[in-house]
Amino acid sequence: MRRLFAVAVLFVATVALSLTAPAAYAYPPTPPSEATARSQLSALTVRAEGSSTGYSRDLFPHWSTVSGTCDTRDQVLKRDGTGVTVDSGCEPTGGRWYSVYDGVWVEDDSLVDIDHIVPLAEAWRSGANTWTTSRRQQFANDLTRAQLIAVTASSNRSKGDRDPAAWKPTSTSVHCIYAREWIWVKSYYGLSLQSAEKTALTTMLDAC
Repeated sequence: MRRLFAVAVLFVATVALSLTAPAAYAYPPTPPSEATARSQLSALTVRAEGSSTGYSRDLFPHWSTVSGTCDTRDQVLKRDGTGVTVDSGCEPTGGRWYSVYDGVWVEDDSLVDIDHIVPLAEAWRSGANTWTTSRRQQFANDLTRAQLIAVTASSNRSKGDRDPAAWKPTSTSVHCIYAREWIWVKSYYGLSLQSAEKTALTTMLDAC
């Protein structure tokens, strides 16, 4: 009898979870562990943020062709979506996307933005202003690291070019992985960070 009761409780819990939790969704490449992220964070140069003088998105060429008619943006939409179908021009004709920033499902790709985890303007102020154009192009189209993600246009525009000291995803459940992604990208590209930014990232890693 107790065994049947336990099974029934487990069944109810499973059903409740399936009703409240989002279905499985794709995500960018998995960033290093919390321990590695903390080590990378400690190694980053802390300095006052640079100037935006001279910055332009055009200095970070995107989106690059990945294969056939598909560019980087198309590739991220296919990767991060569920049941995505595309036409001959690699434009989505169907599918849905789960925006981890705000915990929202979207079925219209026109409402989806491809966010740069570390914004282009933020990178410029953190050292990318000295890079070559090819290096900036690599940064703006990086599919190897967790630098690109499909999210709602509203959450992306709310974020703008702000770092974690000024903006964090409203969904606190992704603070840990967001911090690990941010640190991974800055570490790989040798970008600096501000003191307040480092403090915010450390706090976000505590959520891990």
